[in-house]
Amino acid sequence: MLQVQEGLFTSMDAVESDSNSGKLQHQAWMIAPETQKVMAALNENGGEARFVGGCVRNALCNRAVLDIDIATPLPPEDVMARLKEHNIPYVPIGLKHGTVTAIVDGQPFEITTLRVDVQTFGRHAEVKFTDDWKTDASRRDFTINSIFATVDGDLYDPFGGISDLRNGIVRFVGEPEKRIQEDVLRILRFFRFYAHFGRGMPDAAAVKACVANARQVSKLSAERIRQEVLKLLTADNCVTTWLLMTRCGIVMHFLPEATNVEALERLVKHEKTHECPAFPLRRLASLLEVTPDGLQHVAQELKLSNEQGAQLSMMLYPDFEVTLQMEESDVKKLVYKYGNDMAHNLLLLAAAKKPDHDALKPLYHAATSFRAPVFPLRGEDALKMGIKPGPEIGKMLRRIEEWWINEDFKPDRTACLAKMKAAMA
Repeated sequence: MLQVQEGLFTSMDAVESDSNSGKLQHQAWMIAPETQKVMAALNENGGEARFVGGCVRNALCNRAVLDIDIATPLPPEDVMARLKEHNIPYVPIGLKHGTVTAIVDGQPFEITTLRVDVQTFGRHAEVKFTDDWKTDASRRDFTINSIFATVDGDLYDPFGGISDLRNGIVRFVGEPEKRIQEDVLRILRFFRFYAHFGRGMPDAAAVKACVANARQVSKLSAERIRQEVLKLLTADNCVTTWLLMTRCGIVMHFLPEATNVEALERLVKHEKTHECPAFPLRRLASLLEVTPDGLQHVAQELKLSNEQGAQLSMMLYPDFEVTLQMEESDVKKLVYKYGNDMAHNLLLLAAAKKPDHDALKPLYHAATSFRAPVFPLRGEDALKMGIKPGPEIGKMLRRIEEWWINEDFKPDRTACLAKMKAAMA
């Protein structure tokens, strides 16, 4: 499967021209055999296809390309016919809206026919197909997502998206108010893209339109809100963006419990200090100030998976007291109970809640360097010593394990067996 990954930089070195068109330097994902096979099928016999959206946007500023979207004036029936002719598997995931997903060696390519939205219904729209590239670009949300690139890297940028990327501007295509009324999710998408690509003051017209329509965010599905929130919280600029959303009254309409921006700011600083990758659930935990019942409500409102809900609950309400006054021996117990990653999460969150920068360093180092050993006894050891099968075996093992932990995990198997034998006397 094609590994669609590039370096992470913030410059615009991938653009060979200072103009709003120019040429995109060839990327690994562009010249990969899987990509070339799909594009060759679509471009054959006068056909035309261009990359569009996130893959072009991210390539232009040297960020990771995660998905490859392709636009073409070919109607979906012709797209499928060409894929079939070239033995490329495909799934007609949205023929009504002109979308077909081609799959080559496990790599998906979402191919969509150029279209114009005749009438919108929230996330849905009645469309008609077109062969006009600018018309298709005009229905897209932001200028930075409305840039096309040919297989040779030639860029078509009808709304100045390259310039906006270069200057850190996230701007709606067309009238912000109208675009938001077409799809309220664009409010959250605006802030998410601002967090990842914006610099300086946000576009005033965009913010004004977001604020005016903020109440509508509560009508979005929990899945959509969750996706946007977690993507936003992976951004380096998530603190400034979340503060902006809070002050503009956006957050109160979908996650009113998540307002501790100071804790998020401290957390992000600690993550950078300790070279810890961004983890959106941990960042969400820093923002929340909730009771256990309130936390359950948040999990339900965002429709978190069982695993995500359990992780969030563990980070906010661990059954282990985590403070910056812990001893190294306590950190080892924490690692043994929860593992290294969760121990890191808990320590970072403890530091985020209280502004004490120096106390975290030795504790974090201890959580990184310690590798929890395996408790040397098993149930069969108790059976061999004559303990009858039943609850007593579990109780005995837990007592010995607790002693072993309090002895800093040092007693070996022989010592643990001796301790068990003495406990039976």
